[in-house]
Amino acid sequence: MKHSTQRILTTHTGSLSRPKDLLEMIRQRESGQDYDHDALDKRLHEAVDEVVRLQAQSGIDVVTDGEFSKPSFSTYVTRRLSGFGAVATAPLSGGGGMFANWPDYVPWRAELMGAQVGGAQPGIPECNAPLGWQDFDAVLADIGRLKEALKPVQVEEAFLPAASIGIIAQRTANSYYKNYEEYVYAIAGVMKEEYKAIADAGFIVQIDAPEMVMDRNNNQFRDRPIEEYKKERMELWVEALNSALADIPEEQIRFHICWGNQEGPHDIDVPLKDIVDVMLKVKAGAYSVEACNPQHAHEWKVWKDVKLPDGKILIPGVIDSTTNYVEHPELVADRIETYANLVGRENVIAGTDCGFGTIAFRKDAVFPPLIWAKFKAMSDGAAIATKRLWGR
Repeated sequence: MKHSTQRILTTHTGSLSRPKDLLEMIRQRESGQDYDHDALDKRLHEAVDEVVRLQAQSGIDVVTDGEFSKPSFSTYVTRRLSGFGAVATAPLSGGGGMFANWPDYVPWRAELMGAQVGGAQPGIPECNAPLGWQDFDAVLADIGRLKEALKPVQVEEAFLPAASIGIIAQRTANSYYKNYEEYVYAIAGVMKEEYKAIADAGFIVQIDAPEMVMDRNNNQFRDRPIEEYKKERMELWVEALNSALADIPEEQIRFHICWGNQEGPHDIDVPLKDIVDVMLKVKAGAYSVEACNPQHAHEWKVWKDVKLPDGKILIPGVIDSTTNYVEHPELVADRIETYANLVGRENVIAGTDCGFGTIAFRKDAVFPPLIWAKFKAMSDGAAIATKRLWGR
């Protein structure tokens, strides 16, 4: 993983807005409808080629495939793994508590956007048999498409995102393994193969782990001391993840946390300062964190007191993925410089708070053409910061 040794490099979190026709193909596949596998594969190749080219044209140095083959950053896993043979009716053990102070917000937002809220609680995948791989070829296909798409472009590096151990455990149910800890380590045992395949292909592995912070507000932990949440969940997830990453060089791993990529109050988000110690225990060469939205823009101050470990990289979000505002390059440069002055210019890569395509199935997404304008603003801001920090 390259450091910003000559200039400030740029990247993003991974997920990008899917073309409408591709999105419809994925919807058909995920809903169990008949679909043309060859047509989907062909369209994926075309779309990934295009999105890699657009990233490069927009000034992104470390690019990816936009997660185009996946319905979301985490739910893709249950289609590719065996063992999820049931559907649980229990409530999802996730971060839905983020709106706890504002119970009427979700229906208000839905009405505003012309969406619907209500009806039966959707089921979630339930593990009722030993976990294993039933479609590892899908992982290899993602790798192959990105390799082909990179051939005609000039970029610094490429990465592929993968779901964390914790997010899979939290967004599914278990009735096979004897307890939660055993289930978590079973997930680690299979996901290590995906992580290793990405690294062996020469790409950076990005671990997407929003559960690290979001799930502090689920019903089980919301009213308990944070140390209990850290001990019972975060520490376990990190230990299991590190075991799955054991055979991959640290410099080929980056770790992303976020508080949920949706516009909303976020007024009970757990502060970065309360969990940064556990985050830094993850075996990774870089840490990607939200850093510019109204609830987390002040958290650059954390790095006054917390030392970024030697040799590590910080990827702060310098553009927001939940707003259609296009950030001014001068503002982006100011944000980059703030972090560079704290952790060292060579240890900063400019990034985004979260992904843009994670809200592809919702009506309040960022207008897709604006994504490229925001990326260009980030690239221009990085160039301004480079002149200030290197004096050229």
